[in-house]
Order: sequence, then C-alpha cells, then structure tokens
Amino acid sequence: MNQILDGQPPDAPQFTDKQGQYLAFIWAYMQVNRQPPAERDMQRYFGVTPPSVHQMVLTLERLGLIRRQPGVARSIELLIDHNGLPPLQPIQPVISSVQRY
Repeated sequence: MNQILDGQPPDAPQFTDKQGQYLAFIWAYMQVNRQPPAERDMQRYFGVTPPSVHQMVLTLERLGLIRRQPGVARSIELLIDHNGLPPLQPIQPVISSVQRY
C-alpha cells in the first residue's frame, strides 16, 4: 500500500523552503568547487550573519539532512538525494531608496 501524502512519498525528507535553499546551495557549491562550502561561503551567498548560518547548519545536521566531522573544515556531507532538492534560487539584490555617495 504505497500512499503519497501531501504530494510527497512517505520517505521523502521534510525541510522548509529556506532549509531547501541551503541544501541546494551546498550541493551546487560542491558540483562547482569539488569541495563542500565553508560557513563563510554560505554567509556570503545568502547575505546573512555568521550566527544565522551556523544555526542553519546545526539545524540541518540535527534533522539528519547533512553530516559534519567535528574539527574538520569544509566537512559538510549531504545525506539526502540531490534530486529531491529544490532549484537554487538566485539571491535578489536589496533595492533601497537611499542614495549611495
């Protein structure tokens, strides 16, 4: 009895849109650079603070979506199939009414 709930197979990993974007970035970065991204790379891409990236990495690890080796830089490993990831969305520049000098 194979039932699909909410349009996803029962064994499909569950993650939020934002978590999906981080996972998609990790996969895309690894395809281009042949190594996992550092937290600084994610910070730069998403335009967020270092604590925000670190909390996201901890959350993804706690959910079982990634694995890291303690004390080893660039050790993020995806634990889910990349085919289940959403497309990586380009980051939109912030539009401001403040003039630059």
